Amino acid sequence: MKSIFLKSLALGLITLSLWSCKKDETQIVSNVSPTGTLTASATALSLVQSNGAKPALTFTYPLSTSTGYVVPVATSLQFDLKGNNFITAKEFVVSSASYSPTVNDFNTMLLALGAKIGTSAQVEVRLKSGAAANAMTYSNVVTLTATPYLASAWIYVPGNYQGWNPATADSLVSLTSNGIYTGIIKFDGSPFKITPAKKWDVAYGDAGAGTISTSGGDISSMSAEFKLLTVDLNKKTYTIAKADYWSIIGNAVPGSNWAVDTDMKFINDGKGSWSITTPLTAGELKFRLNHDWATSIGEGSGNIVISTAGTYKLTLTVNTDGKTGTYTAVKQ
Repeated sequence: MKSIFLKSLALGLITLSLWSCKKDETQIVSNVSPTGTLTASATALSLVQSNGAKPALTFTYPLSTSTGYVVPVATSLQFDLKGNNFITAKEFVVSSASYSPTVNDFNTMLLALGAKIGTSAQVEVRLKSGAAANAMTYSNVVTLTATPYLASAWIYVPGNYQGWNPATADSLVSLTSNGIYTGIIKFDGSPFKITPAKKWDVAYGDAGAGTISTSGGDISSMSAEFKLLTVDLNKKTYTIAKADYWSIIGNAVPGSNWAVDTDMKFINDGKGSWSITTPLTAGELKFRLNHDWATSIGEGSGNIVISTAGTYKLTLTVNTDGKTGTYTAVKQ
């Protein structure tokens, strides 16, 4: 009897111990509210550069909250061109229940997404929130329509190739005024510098290891050829690399006779255009990439006919594929 009593007592104590442990392990659950409804003050936007500092529109939405065991909740707005399914979305973290990007900011974002200057684009926007990467929720999608404008800024590249004159130097362009400038220049192998304006008040030179400073020396172009020059004034860095280039060739080009190319000049306006003003005779010509017949542009599959001799301004605008394009030939 005593043995049975002791066994019963032991079993009772074990049960009590397990019940106590179970009670001690009870945890408070964290509840994160799902993403709410996103609304926009306008869906058809008029982007005008003179209004750059003004709000383009205002987004409003409820912020997700956490109750119970409180955890941090991240909320952001995602933007992408319509049809991309937010695969290449630009994301902006928000901490208040409204967001009003300026016209300039919205225009810059459109260009960064790949929208074309002067062409209407549709952008999809949604709200994203959650406490963990695998527990995000998303709002409804709002579609906006806007036409981005050219918000360019330029810097200049005076050097030996053009007589060290900032007033007439080739330029580099930043289409979104984000401090990063690019352009293609035909150097002669001698050095150059970089100026923010067409004067010598401020000039950047080589500070070593791909960096620039106002106390740096001349920057070397290394070889006589077309170069793609990229300057980041935010980080004070630069890169220089060999670039593709276009020329004209044909019996309408004096001295060419389909054997000698005349190089065109790259126009750093963000449109991918090449230009040359030159005397032409009656005859035919083509545009040629890198002095090579592997890629050329004419009238359809044929040559461009120059019917009357004279001085012409030829402009070639190359498509994004780098191999096709459109041209104009205007007699001066």
